[in-house]
Amino acid sequence: MKSCAIVILNFNGEEILKKFLPSVVANSQSDIWLIDNASTDQSISILEKEFPSINRIALKENFGFAGGYNWGLSELEGKYHYYILLNSDVEVTSGWDLKLVAHASSLPEYAAFQPKILSFQDQGKFDYAGAGGGFIDVLGYPYCRGRIWEHIEKDMGQYDDSIDVDWASGACMLINADLFHKLSGFDAHFFAHMEEIDLCWRMRNQGWKIGYFGEVKVYHLGGATLNRSSPKKLFLNIRNNLTMVYKNEKKAVFIVIFFAKLCLEMMAAISFLLKGEKEFAKSIVKGYREFINNRNLSFDQKIKPNHEIRIPSSGPIRYLIWNTGILRKKTFNSF
Repeated sequence: MKSCAIVILNFNGEEILKKFLPSVVANSQSDIWLIDNASTDQSISILEKEFPSINRIALKENFGFAGGYNWGLSELEGKYHYYILLNSDVEVTSGWDLKLVAHASSLPEYAAFQPKILSFQDQGKFDYAGAGGGFIDVLGYPYCRGRIWEHIEKDMGQYDDSIDVDWASGACMLINADLFHKLSGFDAHFFAHMEEIDLCWRMRNQGWKIGYFGEVKVYHLGGATLNRSSPKKLFLNIRNNLTMVYKNEKKAVFIVIFFAKLCLEMMAAISFLLKGEKEFAKSIVKGYREFINNRNLSFDQKIKPNHEIRIPSSGPIRYLIWNTGILRKKTFNSF
């Protein structure tokens, strides 16, 4: 069994591949695999001509981020100790994969790690997706060191540490390969968005730890698959977040969280309507409707929570909306 495979998911990303694959090939020592979600552009031709060293797995249809990785990685099961799941729009740095693997190998109680993720477009700032390590507040809202809602911090070395986190970003995540398959991988019903947070939560519920390793950095373009501010992404985030909390919390806790989120998010829907942004308001309502209608689709992945490990040792329970909306705090270290 080999140590590690770098696995990239692609759908109609021919321009992205030409821009970012050269850095992955030049700076990586692990095997590189590309899973193609039935692209209709020239992605496969570009791989064959310009990147012949990259191994390919071709899927018959677009299964999204979650299903694409599940189906693709099933072809690699039993061949590697670790997978590094890497977005196609990430530029990596010298020795990044070996450093992540060495760090993970020295800490076998950890199921997954992410590096420091910076913005490709503004390399002095953190990236939206993952930044300096991911956390979840008491209502199930995810946030990061270096990125709270839309406020993004400059990288001043403040998160060059190694700590426990709630979740590792799917933009660049090293994960225990056997555990990925044991837990049935990502929840394919999510399609895209928050599936990595759900998987990390399920792993923590089984007693595993999730880590952030700030000595390694990568640069993420972001928004290459789906615009952060699109109604479709808002719908997926609403539906998937409710599903994630439903799967990973006790029933009584979920009910309290559900009604708290319902009040907050219906207020947000009304705000969108007043601003004339009807599609965003519809996305919120649609997210709740689809969750209620399909909430048992993911129930086979539900794992009884072990609340002794619910919150990492790095900090207290955080009320994200209270801190940002009422107290007007914008950075992780001000909480």
